[in-house]
Amino acid sequence: MLRLRLLTWDVKDTLLRLRQPVGQSYAAEARAQGLQVQPEALGRSFREVYGAQSRRFPNYGHGQGLSSRQWWLDVVKQSFRLSGVQDEAALTKLAEKLYRDYCSSHTWEVLPGAAETLGRCRQLGFRMGVVSNFDSRLEVILSRCNLRHHFEFVLTSEAAGFAKPDGRIFEQALRLGGARPEQAAHIGDDYSRDYRAARAAGMHSFLLRAAGHGDGPEVPPEHVLPTLSHLLARIEKE
Repeated sequence: MLRLRLLTWDVKDTLLRLRQPVGQSYAAEARAQGLQVQPEALGRSFREVYGAQSRRFPNYGHGQGLSSRQWWLDVVKQSFRLSGVQDEAALTKLAEKLYRDYCSSHTWEVLPGAAETLGRCRQLGFRMGVVSNFDSRLEVILSRCNLRHHFEFVLTSEAAGFAKPDGRIFEQALRLGGARPEQAAHIGDDYSRDYRAARAAGMHSFLLRAAGHGDGPEVPPEHVLPTLSHLLARIEKE
């Protein structure tokens, strides 16, 4: 059995997921404001704009004079522009409303088994924290989804100044959690940013990979979690 003191957690698609695709939620808000935009077009535009913005201003523009809020407002506006909406007043209203909506538990849902697994880990005495490529809204989102109380700290890439897979964000997490690398394990759904990056920092790690989603690099079966409910059994077997 691993002698762990600290468990760190990714959030998006590990503990929380969006209730509906971005294109659908953007299109629904547009309809509420009297605009007709196809969800599929918005989804394609968002993916294109998000990718370009991430390359131009990595980690929400940290150190480049942008706030994460402005970063996201620009992404939303440009996604609608690419989908044919040119009214600047409407774009501003849409962007502000969607930025607020993505802080809401109406937008996010807790993945099956997440709350139960987190509660069990706390009962067993593990210290726990979040390590997530996310902006400053994450604390509020976790609180509204009734998960914040499980964690001693929430470390976002915006606050850390580094985004996974940069090992420095894990080093900060280890300091916050008061643990050495070999005393800590990270749980996430991304092979490069979670599983491999944590191991490169000297930590243990587990990859959440649902059955039927086995694409990607080979990972030892004992490090794979078909569901979060498998975590404690994996820790005991290591």
